[in-house]
Amino acid sequence: MHTILIIGAGKSTSSLIRYLSEKSKTEKLHLIVADKSLAIAKKMIEGFSSTEALELDIFNAEERQKAIQDASIVISMLPARFHIEVAKDCLAFGKNMVTASYVSKEMQALDEEVKAKGLSFMNEIGVDPGIDHMSAMKVIDEIKEQGGKILMFESFTGGLVAPESDDNLWNYKFTWNPRNVVVAGQGGAAEFIQEGQYKYIPYQRLFRRTEFLEVPGYGKFEGLANRNSLAYRSVYGLENIPTIYRGTLRRIGFSRAWNVFVQLGMTDDTYHLQNTENMSYREFVNSFLPYSPYDSVELKLRHAVKIDQDDLIWDKLLELDLFNPNKKIGLHKATPAQALQKILEDKWTLQPNDKDMIVMYHKFGYEMDGEKKQIDSTMVSIGENQKYTAMAKTVGIPVGIACVKILNKQITMPGVLRPIHKEIYEPVLNELEEYNIIFNEQEKEYKGYNPDQLN
Repeated sequence: MHTILIIGAGKSTSSLIRYLSEKSKTEKLHLIVADKSLAIAKKMIEGFSSTEALELDIFNAEERQKAIQDASIVISMLPARFHIEVAKDCLAFGKNMVTASYVSKEMQALDEEVKAKGLSFMNEIGVDPGIDHMSAMKVIDEIKEQGGKILMFESFTGGLVAPESDDNLWNYKFTWNPRNVVVAGQGGAAEFIQEGQYKYIPYQRLFRRTEFLEVPGYGKFEGLANRNSLAYRSVYGLENIPTIYRGTLRRIGFSRAWNVFVQLGMTDDTYHLQNTENMSYREFVNSFLPYSPYDSVELKLRHAVKIDQDDLIWDKLLELDLFNPNKKIGLHKATPAQALQKILEDKWTLQPNDKDMIVMYHKFGYEMDGEKKQIDSTMVSIGENQKYTAMAKTVGIPVGIACVKILNKQITMPGVLRPIHKEIYEPVLNELEEYNIIFNEQEKEYKGYNPDQLN
């Protein structure tokens, strides 16, 4: 009997627990779901066999170490900054570990010790990062194996509302951590390369530089640049590639409207506002606008961001109830970003029967036998409801698959890992197809960039 310790019972664990519970009989698994809230952990395992809940304070070293020592393998679903303490304990007690988060510098620093102990610390095995890595490396490796040279790689992922639950003007609802959505893109310019020319988009311009894409059966989307695409040249073995660009997908028009919040300063998370417990939504908006005893808040905002009353952006702002004088922020010393998040959660929270959608789009440009070609690869996953979301599915199931395959010694590569190696991505992608997480690949006319006409 293998004991799997899952630390953290957040939203993304729902599909992970269901997957592992379904595998528990054939794979002889016992799940322990640990969380600081025993009630949340108990609720998450309701109705599942071979599971138990555990109250665990990860800052209590004795509690944490005992739980890890008793496990066969550890899955950390904690916020990324807390993985390192779990990792150190796993290293000390000789336990393999799986997370869906990016490899941090602190985690990477453990690589030699992890290898020396013959352990596998699998990271970046969720959706983005995760499924994006695996699906990209599959095509990249296939092109290279056939003697091709990669000229262009673009990759976009979006967590969005499914068409059947899309009932607001923004065509958007929160499908993951709302805070990450509000502060996305901050902390430095987006960096990428096009036809050998390095490009940078500072935060204040990020939401006005988008690329349009169309996904068969699901319509048009816009892609905006992620912060650092250049790092993926070495990760994917594409050090000399002329064009590499990674981005986030939204429905067309979202970014132009979101830019209003950016220009006003409402997404800033570096300082605290006064009296936000009692501040109304209208007062929050007004606090970013010039003083005028004669003009309304609405008029001042339209003037500040230069939008007309008949502009669709204006309708989007009105839909959020931004100018309501009665609704309160209700948070103690909130930052602008925290206050904005509170307002958006009123309108963008998934309802119990709402469905979300994960959309992924890769473009591969390459040269083979003197001919330039292009492959476009797309994947769309639709959630079931507010609990079993597409986000939870595409994060949780690959984490679960990797966990079981490490336990069964089908994945044996030691070290601090990403799923960019064939022995990892091939079996995981094959099993994901059983859960309708499937990529559709189409050959297209190669559309590179003219270096003299770069945007």
